[in-house]
Amino acid sequence: MNLRTMFRLTVLTAASMRASASTASNLFRKGAKSLSTAAVADDHPEKRLTEQSMCQSLRHMEYAVRGQVVIKADEINEQLKLPDAKSKYPFDHIVYTNIGNPHSVGQQPLTWPRQVMALTDLPDEVGVDHPLAQEMFPADAIERARAIKVGLNHHGTGAYTHSLGPVIFRKEIAKFIEERDGLEEGSIDLNCIFMTNGASSGIEMILNALIADSTSGIMIPIPQYPIYSATIDRYGGQKVGYFLDEKSGWSMNLEELERSLKDAQSRGIDVNSFVLINPGNPTGMVLGREAIRDIVSFCSKHNLVLLSDEVYQENVYDAKAEFYSAKRAACELGLDKDNAIELVSFHSTSKGLFGECGRRGGYMEMMGFDPAIRDQMYKLASSHLCANVPGQIMTSLMVNGPKEGSVSYQLHEDEKKNIFDSLCKRAKIVGDGFNQIPGFSCQSVQGSMYCFPSVDMPSGAIKYAEANDITPDTLYAVSLLESTGICVVPASGFGQAKGRFGFRTTFLPSEDEMVHVVDSVRKHYIEFCEKFA
Repeated sequence: MNLRTMFRLTVLTAASMRASASTASNLFRKGAKSLSTAAVADDHPEKRLTEQSMCQSLRHMEYAVRGQVVIKADEINEQLKLPDAKSKYPFDHIVYTNIGNPHSVGQQPLTWPRQVMALTDLPDEVGVDHPLAQEMFPADAIERARAIKVGLNHHGTGAYTHSLGPVIFRKEIAKFIEERDGLEEGSIDLNCIFMTNGASSGIEMILNALIADSTSGIMIPIPQYPIYSATIDRYGGQKVGYFLDEKSGWSMNLEELERSLKDAQSRGIDVNSFVLINPGNPTGMVLGREAIRDIVSFCSKHNLVLLSDEVYQENVYDAKAEFYSAKRAACELGLDKDNAIELVSFHSTSKGLFGECGRRGGYMEMMGFDPAIRDQMYKLASSHLCANVPGQIMTSLMVNGPKEGSVSYQLHEDEKKNIFDSLCKRAKIVGDGFNQIPGFSCQSVQGSMYCFPSVDMPSGAIKYAEANDITPDTLYAVSLLESTGICVVPASGFGQAKGRFGFRTTFLPSEDEMVHVVDSVRKHYIEFCEKFA
């Protein structure tokens, strides 16, 4: 199968569709229809829900992290299980570096949180009250599980909770934020904390409220994490991109923010909000205090709701960098007391050192909003009943771990340190390794879980990609996958400056695997450039 045909078929199976694939789509449907109608009467009615009748904003929504290249990787992964796989591919497994999913590529779960989770799930008589419980579980895990069960009103993990999350968990989240940001104890309104299914569901809730009509604009960084562009498209809003400065380590500058805002307003877009991702995804940058303060002040000045995505706040590897929250900046600038900022902050159990993506735990905190809007958000949360309970428990354990001096404290801290230290090494492996490849340019990886190198594309690859109606970095990513088994995400899926090409990769696989990845990327790039010279 040639490359063009492969892409046409791949796009058809994806959740999103490119308009340019309509001809292939029609041909595919005609063939599918002839097969499906062979076993039924000729007068079988047409399907009511079709790609033409469905919500078009959903149809055209794109989510690159699980897009074309990943679909192809999954297909190859299945083929590798067949007896003749060795004759088809020069590798024996797929290295999935396309998504920040730590446990799927070898990171082991932290012991104490899983012990507590197990005890909260188990009925009392075979869990916390079992005669041998003290022999199987540490005392502080049993004690915490009992407290959680009380906080759940003894209903267990199979019952709905309060739509915002149990009070016991929201108190823990509030204390975590207050201690992190040096705030007065009890200063956070528990009714402004929403426990969510990961950070993603909170982001969707806020964007749902912000996008009133097709003129509603949200400022998003370029490059950005595709949940923002995808959700804005799905709700019919306007993406207002502001470019990060790659040459200065993906920094922000106020001139670019003002330019972006003014340009959007001149086009009739009602810009009402601003997305900050810090530490950065996909860039791996960590913004300093002054940059965060500038952003908070910019949003206050222009009356923009600030969405602060802070899910990588534990993932800061550069010794000279530190995580500085938007809430702390707002409070230190006095904007909270002046009621001069509307801020939503997001956090998650999926990243950091827990990496519990499958638990779907997280929270958002709203600050400075009209109480009526908070009530509307509560109504929206209530319509979803509640966030999943295991995810809520994991969030509780993330923000309130075992206490110093308790039996599990040292093991818990040691396990986190081992994960963190290895992430630091892996960040350096990919950052330094890619920079040693002629034709690659990679900014220092200060935080998060990603590297976002720029790749010089040979002119032949650009022409070939244009002729096949795909982006050059998609062509490159598929070639890399088919040659090495390494699955990355084309940089075009995150947005980038015109004429720039590249990809995003995680550095979550093992240190040895990441050394292999860098070496394989280097060898493949030489072959790729020779092929498309």
